[in-house]
Amino acid sequence: MHVLREALAKFLEEDIGRGDITSEVVPNDLVNAKIVCKERAVIAGLHEASILFDIVKCKAKSLVEEGSFVKPKTTLMIITGKARSILAAERTALNILMRMSGIATEARKFVDEVKNVNPSVTIACTRKTAPGFRIFDKRAVKVGGGETHRMRLDDMVLIKDNHLAIVGSVSKAVKLAKKKYGSKNKIEVEVHSLKEAMEAINAGADMIMLDNLTATQVHTIVKMLSRKGLRNMVTIEVSGGITHKNARQYASADIDMISIGSITHSIKAIDMSLEIT
Repeated sequence: MHVLREALAKFLEEDIGRGDITSEVVPNDLVNAKIVCKERAVIAGLHEASILFDIVKCKAKSLVEEGSFVKPKTTLMIITGKARSILAAERTALNILMRMSGIATEARKFVDEVKNVNPSVTIACTRKTAPGFRIFDKRAVKVGGGETHRMRLDDMVLIKDNHLAIVGSVSKAVKLAKKKYGSKNKIEVEVHSLKEAMEAINAGADMIMLDNLTATQVHTIVKMLSRKGLRNMVTIEVSGGITHKNARQYASADIDMISIGSITHSIKAIDMSLEIT
C-alpha cells in the first residue's frame, strides 16, 4: 500500500510540477465533482483514483465496483474537496482510470470469447507494459478476469529464442536452468515445432510456449503430444498473433493458457470525464 501510494504521488508530482497556475485563478471553494464513463466498459482503477484524491486531501466515493460492466454515461465516483485540489488531481486520476479500464475491458473480451469454447483456458498478459506502469497494467488485467503471467524476470525461468541462440539447444538450456535452480523455479521454454516441444518436455520443462504458430499448427502439435503420452507432463501456453478473430480457434485446442501482449501494449483508453457539479 505504501509503495502504491508513493508511486501515485510521483505521478501527481510529474503532472503538477511547481503548481497548477491556471487553477490558482479560480476561488478555492469546497466543491463536488463526479467522474463519468462515456462508453461501455469494464471498470478498473477506482482504488488508485481514490488514493490520488486522498493525497490532495479530497474525499472520493466509488459508486460502482471494480470489474463491473457499465453503460455509457455512468457516474463512477463522487469527489468532495477544495476546487484547486480536485483540479490538480483530475488529469492523473482520469489517465489511470481510462487506461486501466481499457485494459480490463480488452481482457474481459478475450476471456468471454475463449471461455465459451474452452472453460479451462486462461487469458494472460505479458511484460509488454508501459514502463513504470506495470503494477497498474497487470492489476487491470486481473480485474478483467485475466492473469498476469510473469510480473518480473525473477518470477520464473522463461527460455526464449535469444536464450536458445546463445546456448545452442532446448535440452541444454533446460538442463542448465535445472542445474542452477533445481525445482525452486518453474521452467518454461518457447518452442516453434513438435520436435522442440518434445525436446523441452523430455528435458524436464514445466511449461512450453507454442510461439507464433497458426491455430492449425497448435492443434497438430498438441494432438501429437497426446498420442505420445507427453501432453499431461507440461502446461501448454500459446502466444503470438492472437486476435479477437482467431482466439476461439486457438482455445479449442487442448491448451492451458493464451498470452496476449496487445492487452497491455495496444489498448484503447476508455473515454471518461470529471465534471464539477
